[in-house]
Amino acid sequence: MTLAAPLGMSALEMPADSISGNKSKTRWIGQLIDNRFQIHDSTIYYPAFPRVILDIYNWGDRTFNSYDKRYVVGTGTNWKLQGKAYGWAETQTMLFPKNSLLSMHSNLYSDAGAYISFMAVSVGYMWNMDKLFDHDTKRHTFNFDFTCSRFSINYSSVSSEGGMILTSLGDYNDGKDFRYDFDGVSIKNTNIDAYYFFNHSRYSHAAAYSFSKYQLRTAGTAIVGLNLAEMDSNLDFSGLPEDMRDALPLEQPYFKFHHRDVAVLGGYARNWVLKPRRWLLNMTLMGALGYKRTYEDATDASRNLLANNYKACLSCVYNHRKLFASAQLRSTGSLYYNSNFTHFSTFSSLTLTVGMRF
Repeated sequence: MTLAAPLGMSALEMPADSISGNKSKTRWIGQLIDNRFQIHDSTIYYPAFPRVILDIYNWGDRTFNSYDKRYVVGTGTNWKLQGKAYGWAETQTMLFPKNSLLSMHSNLYSDAGAYISFMAVSVGYMWNMDKLFDHDTKRHTFNFDFTCSRFSINYSSVSSEGGMILTSLGDYNDGKDFRYDFDGVSIKNTNIDAYYFFNHSRYSHAAAYSFSKYQLRTAGTAIVGLNLAEMDSNLDFSGLPEDMRDALPLEQPYFKFHHRDVAVLGGYARNWVLKPRRWLLNMTLMGALGYKRTYEDATDASRNLLANNYKACLSCVYNHRKLFASAQLRSTGSLYYNSNFTHFSTFSSLTLTVGMRF
């Protein structure tokens, strides 16, 4: 049997996949590019393996990312382009008997950059802006976040050396606040949070923090989950001037915190939609209570303690057609108790974002 060419076209001019009678195995890639990666377009020919992957994705999307459309809807786009400014700071406070304080905070570190996102995948780069002002500190931050309608998973790692400012040191300066640049500190914090949204059909965390949904009506939800945290903090006061060392509330000029926490996480989150539904405000508050274990190399040696941590997030989002802008404030904190003092550490950040969906 021979295959006749259409009128006005020779067999040499016919597409190769028509002559062979088979669809090209790579044709679907060009189709995706042509329609801007609208993966559910019915005209796209998917070979067997990509079709299986798409079916798995669709199942996961239906199971874990469905909403009541009276409250939450998709944006209708897969791509986002974002510009970000990111600033963060950390604090260390030790409270001793008779209200004696040892407190310090870091400089406000700042980064800026841009990201491009396709669905749940983002690629971008942040520049260290402190280098422009000649007050850079050796530091590192890494954050991974995945959020769907039912749950959220977040991993963060932050480390820094030096760059702290002492503001209180026992009876030094008659117990009044002061400012002293202090580099004898290194801190590394690692946190993993996984939590479930009970009212997941009507509340969207993604609408407030990743801009992949629109919240149409005000809604809130209870939250429960698990928090895993580790702190490795070294404080070395031996390089301070003699009069400051004399006022140090610690028995020795060196202290090392090194502990791991496993805690149950619980709280509440709420989205407020402000008319004409362009503004969205979010507040999320969570506390964690569980088990703290100190390492052998810690100054307090190996001990079993009570873990108390918190996480708070605030977000304000403005949507205008395909454009959006947001300000997000996040803070995490941890308490440490022993017979001599109470230690409280925090990490806080502010993120400013402008972007467009397409």
